[in-house]
Order: sequence, then structure tokens, then C-alpha cells
Amino acid sequence: MDIWFNAVANEFGWMGNMAPYPIQYQGKTWRTSEALFQSMRFACPIIQESIRVEKSPMGAKMRAKAQKLHMSIIPASDQDLNNLRFCVSLKFEQHEILRSWLKATGTRNIYEDVSKRKGGRHLFWGARIEQGLIIGENNMGKILMDLRQKL
Repeated sequence: MDIWFNAVANEFGWMGNMAPYPIQYQGKTWRTSEALFQSMRFACPIIQESIRVEKSPMGAKMRAKAQKLHMSIIPASDQDLNNLRFCVSLKFEQHEILRSWLKATGTRNIYEDVSKRKGGRHLFWGARIEQGLIIGENNMGKILMDLRQKL
């Protein structure tokens, strides 16, 4: 049976970047992998720090969106994908319980469920089911499955 995750409060919500698992990077604590990921889209340390100190992962995401004209990384680009891969790896490296939970998923397919999100850009990171078919690139799910295989 496939695994579909979306909201943090749901069974597999710990897989997502919004899940409250802080990570250490360059001597600083980031509340979530989402905050670090969003900050990596910018070269300006002031913008990066303003994202880092946001209290919620959605706040970090909204702060980044508000500064999109200053992004040095194009969203959904190869570099953006590599940055997400890095952030997810850090999260799982630094939280043993997450590694054990990910390993426990076995060989099941993992999908980030973006069916409730508007706009096609979400299909780069996740997937949804339309007329019985799985639609989307599901890069977040692929990152998690690749990481699981390495573990």
C-alpha cells in the first residue's frame, strides 16, 4: 500500500518539511527543514536570517515568497531540488527516530499529496490522483525513497 502524506498532524506528516524537527546548519538552529530550504533560495544573509527566525514553517515560506524578487535560486530548478535533497538529508541525519520511521516504511511508494493545493507548480514536488492515475513528478517522495534506500 502506498504512503501519501500532507498535513503534519496526519500519520506520515513527519515526512514533510513543515514537520517540527529542528536542524543544525552552519552553527545555527533552523526550526524546520522548510525554513532552511526556503532560506537557501537567497544569497542575502539578512533575508536568510529573517526566514530562519520565523516561528512557523508556513511563516518561513511566506517570508520567502514576499522576497521572491531577490531569489538567487530558481524554484523547481536543479539547484532547488539539490537544496531540498540536502535539507531532507540533514533532517533525517539529525533525528534518529525519523530514520527508524522511514526505514519502517519498507519498500512502499511515498507520495507528497498535493491534491488540495491549487496550481500545477505543486506537481513538481508532489502528486495527486486524477481519474485513477497518479499525476505529478513527486520529487519530495522520490527524495524520501532515495534516502530510505541509502539508509
